[in-house]
Amino acid sequence: MTETSTAFPAQDAPAFPSDRTCPYGLPETYARLRDSEDALRPVTLFDGRTAWVVTKHETARTLLADPRLSSNRTHPDFPLTSPRLAGLRDRRPAFISMDPPEHGPRRRMTISEFTVKRIKGMRPDIERIVHGFLDEMLAAGPPADLVSRFALPVPSMVICQLLGVPYADHDFFQDASRRLVQSTSAEEATGARDDLERYLDGLITTLESEPGPGLLGALVTRQLADGAIDRDELISNALLLLVAGHETTASMTSLSVITLLEHPEQHAALRDDPSLIPGAVEELLRYLAIADVAGARVATADIEVDGQVIRAGEGVIVVHSIANRDAGVFENPDTFDIHRSARHHLSFGYGVHQCLGQNLARLELEIILSALFERIPTLRLATPVERLTLRPGSTIQGVNELPVTW
Repeated sequence: MTETSTAFPAQDAPAFPSDRTCPYGLPETYARLRDSEDALRPVTLFDGRTAWVVTKHETARTLLADPRLSSNRTHPDFPLTSPRLAGLRDRRPAFISMDPPEHGPRRRMTISEFTVKRIKGMRPDIERIVHGFLDEMLAAGPPADLVSRFALPVPSMVICQLLGVPYADHDFFQDASRRLVQSTSAEEATGARDDLERYLDGLITTLESEPGPGLLGALVTRQLADGAIDRDELISNALLLLVAGHETTASMTSLSVITLLEHPEQHAALRDDPSLIPGAVEELLRYLAIADVAGARVATADIEVDGQVIRAGEGVIVVHSIANRDAGVFENPDTFDIHRSARHHLSFGYGVHQCLGQNLARLELEIILSALFERIPTLRLATPVERLTLRPGSTIQGVNELPVTW
């Protein structure tokens, strides 16, 4: 699959977001934005409002670290990229949608469970979970849907153990999470969020009377009980961790498998030298950049950057896939190369809102890809990549089904 690009007319503000036509390729609109000489380009959102898209890697880092850009999604000028997000605007925000000084103390309540040391200690459990689902998939025999049999249940079980959420409820919260992140209407999104909030509220009530293991139990016992956090905020934070903790890794798993199978030379190099796995994961994170709509901000004051003034009240969107394909930072950026140094990609964001779960995501992906291709060396797609149904650009990138065989 190839990508083409041409220059935009100066007055053009294309629709944003755009859908991918290739699981690992930039939409044509994004490629043209990326190839623009300007570090900021206007785009038109679903509601007719305009916002700035950041097209250069270094400009993206500068802006993501600028305190004059707010993550507060309840702000009336915040750039909403879909009806789903518009429907959720007035819901109690999790810490990811707070600005300093409120953001820091809320983030620190959970950060102890996501340190490098804590995550490294989870390796044996994650390996057991990964091999357990591989055992089941192999026993059932080919063909298989890699998403439902492996890519989705693995991170679901991992995040359940970390949070202390019963895995027995995974069918419910996986379905509700899917409806939440992939909804095309405000009504569907709010309905899914209502379902998840009621579920978590009930779980918190249980933990108040019967303390249990995991991060959620610790937050109930320590933070909720002493008034450091209220119930609604705890529910919002727990919802964020539960949904993001499995949806993103599941999507990265399926798209990583597609990308490796569609690049046989890279796949062979990885199979021949497993020590390349950590670097390959970084390149996959750079190349796939599945959370393009997560980098939205609103300016709270005028900001001058790269010869352009962002006015107070204007929206700014750091599109990770565009920033990660900046030729000034990554040589031949549209080439998938597991040997490159890609650690400075922006797929986990940058600044105070850099992804809390990045250490967990990296470890899971390293274990998943290593085990999957070691256990099933003849794994291949059971349907041509061109026939896969891709999720729209307004949500986490990925596929809901991935037929494979071996």
